[in-house]
Amino acid sequence: MGVIKLFASIGIIRSCFSFIAGTVCGAYLAQNYQVPNVTKLAGTALFLAKVVEEKYRKPKKRDDDDD
Repeated sequence: MGVIKLFASIGIIRSCFSFIAGTVCGAYLAQNYQVPNVTKLAGTALFLAKVVEEKYRKPKKRDDDDD
């Protein structure tokens, strides 16, 4: 029974290895390097996309039906 638990715990570690390694590397990079704020960067990109869309949008067709 102990061998089965050992293999089960190794399987959990093996399946989560990339997640754990990514978390550790991300924490190291965030503490030691100047990493940009992704949320702020995405917000700025959305704002610029809206500005470009409004600038280059086709004008709405006017209905000349003055009844």
